[in-house]
Amino acid sequence: MSKKITPYKDSSLSKKEQIAKMFDTISNEYDGLNRVISFGIDIKWRKKVVKIVANKNPESVLDIATGTGDLAINLTQTNAKKIIGLDISEGMLEVGRKKIDQKKLNDTINMVVGDSENLPFDDNSFDAITVAFGVRNFEHLEVGLSEILRVLKPNGVFVVLETSVPTKFPFRQGYFLYTKILLPIIGKLFSKDKDAYSYLSSSAAKFPYGKAFNNILTKTGFISTQSFAQTFGVATIYTASKQ
Repeated sequence: MSKKITPYKDSSLSKKEQIAKMFDTISNEYDGLNRVISFGIDIKWRKKVVKIVANKNPESVLDIATGTGDLAINLTQTNAKKIIGLDISEGMLEVGRKKIDQKKLNDTINMVVGDSENLPFDDNSFDAITVAFGVRNFEHLEVGLSEILRVLKPNGVFVVLETSVPTKFPFRQGYFLYTKILLPIIGKLFSKDKDAYSYLSSSAAKFPYGKAFNNILTKTGFISTQSFAQTFGVATIYTASKQ
């Protein structure tokens, strides 16, 4: 994905710094607005990710770009003993910590600030690694994927849930109408950050999906890559493993 797609066009900050600033700003409104924007379908997609991970009976799971921790919380259903939620935004993590505390999951889930392109973990540390709606925010996609490959255990599972673009009529046309016109309007009406939801929609439209993303995973060194389109193709679940 082009590095030119950033939240703030006139900012001198790097994309990574802009992403952290953006999510810090919208952290308190993110969960509620996200449910509205996705019509709640993202909950169903995350359940599918959890099922894929659970089939591997993992003891340790890393959820990258964990945000407010929705997927990390759901991953407790896999009975993993250790789940780490990592995100670049302290604001999002703070919201997530409150949710984890309310659910009394502090002994299982640890939320940490970290950079997906420089993961603070040893090689071969995790049985499973997940990223939900986060890989398109990596400043350098291949660097982030290489780091994930490094810390994933051999035969471990890597699962990505990311937006994609429908290919069939009329879903493709409806997708662009919604993301280019309606989504930015909703963001401007209900968000403190006027640019955030315009960025989220434009970055989703430009991100490589389907075979293109599978090819990047394979080029990075992952094996057994597969993709599964969700809800007419508006999202895709990718799975991969390590030799």
